[in-house]
Amino acid sequence: MRTVHEQGANRELPRPSYEWAYFFDLDGTLVELAAKPWGVTADRELRELIASLARDTHGAVAVITGRAIADIDRLFPDIRLPVAGQHGVERRTFSGALRRHSFPVEMLDAARTTLQAVQVRHQALLLEDKGLSLALHYRQAPRLASYAHRVMHRLRDDLGDAFCVQTGKRVVELKPAGRDKGMAIREFMDEPPFAGRRPVFIGDDSTDEHGFEVVNAYGGLSIKVGGGTTIARRQLPDVRAVRAWLSQEPEFHTPQRRSPEVVSP
Repeated sequence: MRTVHEQGANRELPRPSYEWAYFFDLDGTLVELAAKPWGVTADRELRELIASLARDTHGAVAVITGRAIADIDRLFPDIRLPVAGQHGVERRTFSGALRRHSFPVEMLDAARTTLQAVQVRHQALLLEDKGLSLALHYRQAPRLASYAHRVMHRLRDDLGDAFCVQTGKRVVELKPAGRDKGMAIREFMDEPPFAGRRPVFIGDDSTDEHGFEVVNAYGGLSIKVGGGTTIARRQLPDVRAVRAWLSQEPEFHTPQRRSPEVVSP
C-alpha cells in the first residue's frame, strides 16, 4: 500500500458538494477522542450538521466506524443513518436493511471471559464488548500496550483464521476476519443513493486506510485527520477543521458514474 507523508497531502481542499457521497469515521474525525469510548457524545451542532448534509445529498451520508450500529443510533437519535459498524462486520443500508458478516460468533465467548479477567487484573485497561467484536483500550495505561497486544494475538491464535487482530489509536481489537472499512464503502457505492456519486471518506486512524484505498480507486476524495503517513490524498489537522470544512457553502458539480480504477499490484 503506497503511503504519502502528511505534508505531501496538504493541498487545498475543494468545497463540499451536495452531489458527492460522504463516508465518515466517528471518533477522532467528527468527535474528539475520549478517555473512555462510552464517554463520547455528539453535540447538537454536529447532529444538525450531519442531518443537514444527509438531507441535502438525498441521504448519501454514512458512518463507517469501529463502533456498533446501536452506538451510532445512541449518538444520533434524531436521524437513522446508513452505518457500517464494527469495521464493516455489520452494515445498515439506506433502506434500513441490516447485513451481518456470517461467522461463528459463539467462539468469542471464551475470549470474552479471558478479557474480563484481564480487566479485573489491570483495571486501567478498558474492555469494550461490541457483540461481534471485542476491543481492549489502553488509552489510560499506555505502559500496558505491549501486554494488551500480546493478549489479543494469543486469543486470535487460539480462535484461528476466522478472526483477526485490528489495531488503532491505543486500542487493539479482536474481530471477524474478512471485513474492513474499504469493503463496506465499496458495498455502499453499489447501492442508492451512493451509486454514481464521487465518494468522500474522512478518517483519522490506521483502520481507515482500507477506506482511503477504495475511495482513491474510485477517483474520490480521501481525507486524513491529523498527522502521520497515509494513503489519503488530502489532510485536515483536527476535528474542528473537519467541521469547518463541512460547514462551507457547497459547490455544485455535474455528477458522473464512478467505478473503481484498475490498480496495478
